[in-house]
Amino acid sequence: MKFVRSLFMKERLLQYLACPMCGGDIFLAAVGASETMRGWTEVLAGELACRTCARKFPVRRGVPRFVAEETLTPEKAATAANFGWQWQHFTQRDELYAAQLRGWLAPVEPEFFRDKVVLEGGCGKGRHTQLAVEWGARDVVGIDASDAVETAFAATRELERAHIVQADIYHLPLKRAFDYAFSVGVLHHLPDPRAGFLALAAKVKPGGHLSAWVYGAENNGWIVRFVSPLRERITSRLNQRALLHLSKLPAALVYAATKLVYAPINRSAFGRRAIAPHLFYNDYLSAIAPFGWREQHTIVFDHLVAPVAYYIPRAEFAAWWQEIGAEGVVIGWHNRNSWCGFGRIRAATSDE
Repeated sequence: MKFVRSLFMKERLLQYLACPMCGGDIFLAAVGASETMRGWTEVLAGELACRTCARKFPVRRGVPRFVAEETLTPEKAATAANFGWQWQHFTQRDELYAAQLRGWLAPVEPEFFRDKVVLEGGCGKGRHTQLAVEWGARDVVGIDASDAVETAFAATRELERAHIVQADIYHLPLKRAFDYAFSVGVLHHLPDPRAGFLALAAKVKPGGHLSAWVYGAENNGWIVRFVSPLRERITSRLNQRALLHLSKLPAALVYAATKLVYAPINRSAFGRRAIAPHLFYNDYLSAIAPFGWREQHTIVFDHLVAPVAYYIPRAEFAAWWQEIGAEGVVIGWHNRNSWCGFGRIRAATSDE
């Protein structure tokens, strides 16, 4: 291997990295393979090292790897394996993703991203990483513990300001250097959602902002009672390819209902006023109605594949924001089944 000091996956990523064990600076110790892109060099294979404790971390297929499967708990390993498979299969991109993300991040709008250094907690296949770059972020670091990073890297490798890192959200290999962090659809799948939230908030600079979207306990009692036991005991333990085919049946039912019932009723002024309020789970099902078959199949599969899913009461979610001392917190009721939160990390005072 050729030893270097300045070359990096995308060199600008280096300024944000820190050892997940001791917090020391990370440098690129060795390069095995690289490729020249449009104005920068992408390191595809190499080795990172900590200047303080000398621990080493590999770069494989363009992604810095700070998590090893053997260090994950069985629960976290199962979650990473299932979602990793999902996002390597459902790789499509949909023009509706932008509006969907805006709903999850409300009251944040795309212009809020401009010139900010952004951290995405759980990047999946990289669709939101791409949007954050398109919306003008200075740099976006997307982290994920699963093999979904392979898909995310492929989706973002030509974006100079996008960086994908494989890491455990509880042990982030990052400095407290971010103007804004967000996590959608991830925290409620962690063994300890609150700890994941706190870990993400800890990487936001004083005065920066944080967004999180989680499943709500309110209005989801039927899922907790009927769907969750089925998912925990059966579907999340199936071979993923078998579940892929099995999930087509409930996906077809959802697809037919959204296209033939929910969409027409909610397009009609009379329907919205007189019928929609009485439809089961109307806000959510009408929200996903515009998506095509493949995306709706993804949504159903996602609900069945997760080994862990917590449904979080508003009071508990609000307590997380109080714990980090966030200011100007806004908690929104999204599709009447989930919570969106946004707040400002309190700036340090002269006494701190």
